[in-house]
Amino acid sequence: MARILLVLLLVVLGAPLYLIFLKSPPPLPEINLDEWWGPEQLRLKHDTSVKPFQVKFSEAMIKDLKERLKAHRPYVPPLEGVAFEYGFNSKQMSSWIKYWAEEYPFVEREKVFNKYPQFKTNIQGLDIHFIRVKPEVPAGVQTVPLLLLHGWPGSVREFDAAIPLLTAVSKDRDFAVELIIPSLPGYGFSSAAVRPGLGADKVAVVFRNLMNRLGFKKYYVQGGDWGAIITNIMATFFPQEILGYHTNMVFSFATRVTLFQILGAIYPPLVVSENLVDRMYPLSKIYGNLLYESGYMHLQSTKPDTIGVGLTDSPSGLLAYILEKFSTWTKPEFRQRPDGGLGAVIKKEQLIDNLMMYWATNSITTSMRLYSETFNKRFFGLKLDEIPTPVPTWIVQAKNEIAFLPGWMLKSKFPNLVNETILDDGGHFLAMELPREFSSDVLNAIVAFRARKQRAHTEL
Repeated sequence: MARILLVLLLVVLGAPLYLIFLKSPPPLPEINLDEWWGPEQLRLKHDTSVKPFQVKFSEAMIKDLKERLKAHRPYVPPLEGVAFEYGFNSKQMSSWIKYWAEEYPFVEREKVFNKYPQFKTNIQGLDIHFIRVKPEVPAGVQTVPLLLLHGWPGSVREFDAAIPLLTAVSKDRDFAVELIIPSLPGYGFSSAAVRPGLGADKVAVVFRNLMNRLGFKKYYVQGGDWGAIITNIMATFFPQEILGYHTNMVFSFATRVTLFQILGAIYPPLVVSENLVDRMYPLSKIYGNLLYESGYMHLQSTKPDTIGVGLTDSPSGLLAYILEKFSTWTKPEFRQRPDGGLGAVIKKEQLIDNLMMYWATNSITTSMRLYSETFNKRFFGLKLDEIPTPVPTWIVQAKNEIAFLPGWMLKSKFPNLVNETILDDGGHFLAMELPREFSSDVLNAIVAFRARKQRAHTEL
């Protein structure tokens, strides 16, 4: 009996140690650089040119939108004493509907959309829309490329305030940043796949091919939300091309990370400094908040087309669905405010600008499909979070981001983790909420990445 108990004890203790320290990482999956996602008939006449593009809000679209906004049914009143705890407070709908239908300056905002050069090019059958901003630099200043990726329910509009800060020429830097900011496939003005399978790993290949199409064989990447996942995968798939990876959202599905998280629940100082304990523990609070905020994820990972019908047909429904995320993902305490805190951090016209990216292009359904194409058995079976990448990495973690992991937990994935910036402010939409802090952190990361390269006697 004693021997049986000893064997059981060794198994219980040995399994975690094996998973953490001894188990070999899985191999890289096979990568198909030419996988086709567009209509089959376009394959034979594939146009690889890069064409200028401008946003145009048609009069017909605006007229239809205003009519739909004004013709809505009466909203069901909220429960007494409830703010945003049950979702978007219907008492707030009238002011938002009035603003979008009667006060939002469509013509002026269209000009804002077209402030920076935009283009389209067809990658693997998908028309990919992107903003490209190249700074004018004096002699002796090098231009370096940065791919900047958004997430859901955001868009390229997330980076509007950060663009001039990121591309500014400074006497303190020997480089300036050229930005390439694409709309994800099926988002905004980028076309969607016509067949199943375009998960985040496949999108990573699309954007690698975009950068190569534009002449960039080596470049930096930055992302949050889906952008964080996709750029993470790009660094894993193409470490010889990615010069540095910066992200403002870190999480991991690796087994060892989960084990460390559980271990820390017993005694938090084992895994996280005391001033940051509340960002990880107690697990009941953290996972409770994730459950509270992730109902949308289950819907979009299983039945995106069903919910897409209502959001495609009703602009007021789209508004409530998306702005509720901008409320509580910016600051969780905004749930207790009757107005959801909307407009307090991100301006009203910016929030509607982002809605227009979905409404004007009828892309809400196709954007949500990215969840069902990624959060499935095929993708998780790749175990990409357990494959180390040597790419220099820099993370910034906002106070109110949905998840937090201390940098050391990510070392098995990113052995060349250069820095971890901890912010005492900011939330999920960091580039919109704190554009100066966001831009400064990205530029500091590139400075550090370049310094590492120079010390290794390599060139950009």
